Amino acid sequence: MQQQTSPASHDSGSEAEQGFTLLEMVCVVAILAILAGVVFPSLPRSTSRARLESYAIATAALLKADRNAALRRQTEIETEINAEKRLVRSGATGRSLLIPDDVSFDALLSARCNRNFAGSGVTFFPSGMSCGGVIALSRSDNSYEIRVNWLTGGIEVVVPLKPS
Repeated sequence: MQQQTSPASHDSGSEAEQGFTLLEMVCVVAILAILAGVVFPSLPRSTSRARLESYAIATAALLKADRNAALRRQTEIETEINAEKRLVRSGATGRSLLIPDDVSFDALLSARCNRNFAGSGVTFFPSGMSCGGVIALSRSDNSYEIRVNWLTGGIEVVVPLKPS
C-alpha cells in the first residue's frame, strides 16, 4: 500500500474545486475595464456650480482685458459675443471662451452704439466707456450675470436675486 506524499494532493474526480483562479479574476477585471472605457465617455457630464462660476469669472476677465487694452491703446476694441455658438472672443487678443452646452447662455446687448449698429458684442472706447450689456450664464438653480456698465465700462459678476 502506497501513502500520499503530500497532504495537499487529492483525487482529481473526488472533490470539486473551490474559488477562482488568478487568470479568471484577471479576465473579469479586464472585461469590466473595457466596459467602463466604452460607457464612461458617453455619460453626460454636467457643469457644477463651481465650474459655472469659473465660466462667469473667465468671461468677466476677458471683457476687462479688452477694456484695459482699449484704454492702453487708445482705440476701440470689440469683444464678440455669439450666443448661438456659445462663444465669447476677445477683440484684443483673439482668445476665446466656449461655454458648454448644458449651460444656458443669454446676452442682452445694445442694438445701437456710438451711432452705429451693434448687437454682436460689447465695444470698449478709449475713454473707458462701452456699449454695455449683460451676459447671463445659468444651469439648474445657479445663475450668474456679467454686467458691463455703458458709462464707466466697468465689469461685474452678479448673482441675480431669485424671485420669492
